[in-house]
Amino acid sequence: MGPAEDPPGVVVLYNESLHLIKGEPHDMLAENGVIACAAEVAKALSDTYTVVQVPIHLDVELALAPYPPTHWVVFNLGEGIEGRLFEVARIAWALEAMGYRFTGSNGNALAHTTHKALTKHKLTEAYLPTPRWWVMRDPEEVDGGELPFPLIVKPVAEDASLGIGPEAIVHDTEALRKRVAYVVSCYRQSALVEEFISGREFNISIWGSEPEVLPLYEIDFSDFRDPFSRIVSFAAKWEVDSFDYNHTPGVCPAKVNKRLGRQISQTALRAWKVLNCEGYARVDIRVDKEEIPYVIEVNCNPDLSPEAGFYKAALTAGYTYREMVQRILQMVYEPVNNKGLPFF
Repeated sequence: MGPAEDPPGVVVLYNESLHLIKGEPHDMLAENGVIACAAEVAKALSDTYTVVQVPIHLDVELALAPYPPTHWVVFNLGEGIEGRLFEVARIAWALEAMGYRFTGSNGNALAHTTHKALTKHKLTEAYLPTPRWWVMRDPEEVDGGELPFPLIVKPVAEDASLGIGPEAIVHDTEALRKRVAYVVSCYRQSALVEEFISGREFNISIWGSEPEVLPLYEIDFSDFRDPFSRIVSFAAKWEVDSFDYNHTPGVCPAKVNKRLGRQISQTALRAWKVLNCEGYARVDIRVDKEEIPYVIEVNCNPDLSPEAGFYKAALTAGYTYREMVQRILQMVYEPVNNKGLPFF
């Protein structure tokens, strides 16, 4: 597929929510970020393809009714409609059932990577290093006797750093109980309690049917004196006037020696394969003082905004934004292959 051929129409599919059924009011910033990203993606495709932007307000089936799969391919940016759990996976499953070609991962991979505990299970089974973890459904389940404080507490099935701020790092049993109670009540789901790895944090972007690791992207926490405040919080991602947002720049390519760079890349690539990612994904890794890389999260269909880490890695590899977006679209016509080598 390319400019010389008769291209299909492209639906840039995304969610547009007027309100959220759970979480904090400021979580709408992440929802609005998806809308802005959809506009950028559509612009990057519009000089080559017939493009329509299609928001999902309630049902993906209804939204796509005017665009049959025989004439349209879907650039899938669909996420959580009104903050409902696992909508990102349901959208992909619906696209599969309706017969669309679409970008990114399938519904199963999206479900497994959205549910952080399922991700951890799969990583552990594959002997990939990941921080020790527990799932807590209620603050009464907290027993701090053997827990390796400090810990970080997250909603078990959210992305975009929802529910992650300074209070997510806890140093004792009382703080842990309070944070578990907050996650359960505010986000209406269990809390993932994870050993906090103090150290460097890297985003590893991977794409292609023969997966290629793009240049490593490191979060620069040097403006944070307290090592326990060195996290990619919700504010760091979405609140443009916050200290966190303006003091967590990315360094790409990351300044690492060849041994560590290879180790990080190989760990990320193994995580991609274990979670059966397709198209494009981002693996988040923290490296401790002994230079052991721990997989924190695997993000299928990560943010493609011009400010996001995935594009910064693609840019470092020599791609313009338009080239990146068009390549991701073209991947829907490639056979899936889990072989690949790191980019250095």
